[in-house]
Amino acid sequence: MPTIQSVIPLLVYEDIERAHDFLVDAFGFGAGGVERDGDGQVVHGEVVAGSGPIWLHRVTPEHELASPHSMNAQTGGLVVRVDDVDAHFAHARAAGAHIDREPTDQPYGQREYGVRDPEGHRWWFATPLK
Repeated sequence: MPTIQSVIPLLVYEDIERAHDFLVDAFGFGAGGVERDGDGQVVHGEVVAGSGPIWLHRVTPEHELASPHSMNAQTGGLVVRVDDVDAHFAHARAAGAHIDREPTDQPYGQREYGVRDPEGHRWWFATPLK
């Protein structure tokens, strides 16, 4: 069997450029930029979490890809480990992120908080408890 080399999360957004800028400003991801088609429309974006990319994809009905913004349900989210979850929380809140749950120690060994981006994707930022 072939060896898995990496996993790249892909999130779908109605406004990729806005999502890119929010993820960089509020959550501290590295800017990976946006790509435009020949008409100047944004068709792809990327941010960097640690050493791995997160792809930002456009809504495409032909592939049945929609933003949570247009739905009443979530099927998952992303957990991102940070070195100081309380400081990250304060920064995200100051940047206007929608907070679902403030930082709390969890019985499974991490302190985490829950947050949503402007289109409703769920994120949890966490620091392992020592």
